[in-house]
Amino acid sequence: MSDDRLSALFLNCTLKPSGQTSHTERLMRVSEHVMRSNGVSTHMLRPVDLTLPPGIYPDMREHGFEQDDWPELHQQVLGADILVIGTPIWLGEESSVCRRLIERLYGDSGKTNAQGQTIYYGRTAGCVITGNEDGAKQCAMTLLYAAQHLGFVVPPQADAAWVGEAGPGKSYGDDADAGPSNDFTQRNITFMSWNLMHMARMLRDAGGLPAHGNQPEAWSEGERFGHPAATS
Repeated sequence: MSDDRLSALFLNCTLKPSGQTSHTERLMRVSEHVMRSNGVSTHMLRPVDLTLPPGIYPDMREHGFEQDDWPELHQQVLGADILVIGTPIWLGEESSVCRRLIERLYGDSGKTNAQGQTIYYGRTAGCVITGNEDGAKQCAMTLLYAAQHLGFVVPPQADAAWVGEAGPGKSYGDDADAGPSNDFTQRNITFMSWNLMHMARMLRDAGGLPAHGNQPEAWSEGERFGHPAATS
């Protein structure tokens, strides 16, 4: 961005196309409100509205598919300081749309930034999980592990969730008692939002992570950054 405002991209991996109610979006909107009210530029979209073929290459049109909206979506990811991934829980796991998003993010992870680091360095990520069955922590572990493995910085308490009572029950936002008035969920979504903003600001002010000891090309060229094999 040309100014000093932070930016956040919210990717709601619901299975429902736009126009249909998404419980995950209801909770993500709380985080978006916290960030926007504190000067962060925000944008939310649903990957299910896009054509995102399966695969782990940057552009699947080069691998047999007629259409691929991922290159454009990836530019939005790269244009944001903060990435928030939201997903419902199905059979204890993240949605199929969410899994495909992670795979497509992975497909670009071989690229590097201007400092020679993996392309996602200098950005921070968190996740929002909703459902009416167990699995929130499992989904959060999967998503946050994937994010940091790809190069995003994951700050403390970078997840928030609502699952209600175990077993079939109310989804987030079905009524005031199903999440909106739950102090634990509302506290966590607020803390998550602030931790993401704090980390994003720290990274922005520092110019990202120091570019030493984490450059794939330098390693390929023989630099060992203090590894014991270099002095043995």
